[in-house]
Formats: sequence, structure tokens, C-alpha cells
Amino acid sequence: MSLFVAVPVGLAMGIVFGFLLEKGRVFEPGIIVGQMQMRTFIMLKMFLTAVATGAVVLAVLNGLGIVKLQPKAALYAADVVGGLILGTGIALAGACPGTTLAQIGAGYRDAIFTLIGGLAGAVAFSYAEPWLKTTFLGQGQGKITFSDLLGIPYWSGALALAAVLAAVLVGLEWWRPWRSEIGREADGDLGAPPSERPAGPRIVPAE
Repeated sequence: MSLFVAVPVGLAMGIVFGFLLEKGRVFEPGIIVGQMQMRTFIMLKMFLTAVATGAVVLAVLNGLGIVKLQPKAALYAADVVGGLILGTGIALAGACPGTTLAQIGAGYRDAIFTLIGGLAGAVAFSYAEPWLKTTFLGQGQGKITFSDLLGIPYWSGALALAAVLAAVLVGLEWWRPWRSEIGREADGDLGAPPSERPAGPRIVPAE
């Protein structure tokens, strides 16, 4: 794909992603912290939907020979430690790397400090990575996929994963419908009845 095609396609995909992120309210700190505290499951539903959709699309593109798989190395210790650090940061900041810019655009001023902290952490990691590779964090089994471990074609494994995730999503939605969660746990009480919404400032006309 040429640069003149890749840039417009990337911008279009970013616009669609940002639009859906805003409409799903997943960028709001209340939704993110609520998910980390297991009080709401909107964020989990959105992520599982994205994984299932991506698995189907990648299975089709890979099956047709349009794209090649480029798996990352399986570094189990690094995944566990990095996941714990990332999860702690998300719970404390009420934001994740994919939502910080959306929060800034929506007017959350504290997200600016989250962005600065994320950039500083990325710079620090770039300097520490050569040393980290020499520790237990850099040990793993190389680039592998579940389809390699199971000895099946990638497309069949990806479609099976998408089917399992779809079943999980149906169960989550049956247990915790999104309409019952989007209001009270989201900033602004979007789903609360008018009688239960916080009253706004009163405007007293001048006499």
C-alpha cells in the first residue's frame, strides 16, 4: 500500500474509531474505573467486540493472502508484570492509552497529565528496554500463535475464538444490559431518569 493511500485510510479509520469510542462512552473515567472495580462491564463488552471483529477480519484477509501474520514474541513474565503496571495505571488515572486523547478532546483537563506521564513512561522504557531484555522479563518462546500450538489453520482458530467471544458477549449483555449501566456510572448520568438527574445551576433573572 502506497503512502498516499495509507495516510487517508489511516485517517478514516481513526475518525471511525474515535466516533465509536465516543458513542460507546468507553473513554469516560467513570466507565473505565467502573470496569476496573467490576461495577460496570461496558468497557469489557467493547473490547471483546473489537477482538471478535478483528479476529474475523484478520482470518478473512489472511485466508485470502492479503495480509501476513506478524505475531509478537511470547514473553510471559513481561506480559504479567507489564499488565499489572498498566492495569494499576488505568485504575488510578481513569484512562488508558487509547482513551487519553479522546478525554482531552472532550475537555477532561486531568487527561493532559495522563498523556504527559504516558509519554515520559514510553521514553523511560525505550532507555530501559536493552537492559530488561537481559533479565527474566526478556525470556520467552518466541513468536507463536494459538493456532501453531493447536496445529490448526489460523483462520479456523480465529473464527472459533470469535464464536466463543460472541457467546460470552451475549451472556454478559443478558446479565448486565448496557442500558442499565451507561447512566449512573458514566459522567453526566446519561441514562438516569430526568427526576433523578442532578439539578443544574439555577439562573435567577436580574430585577
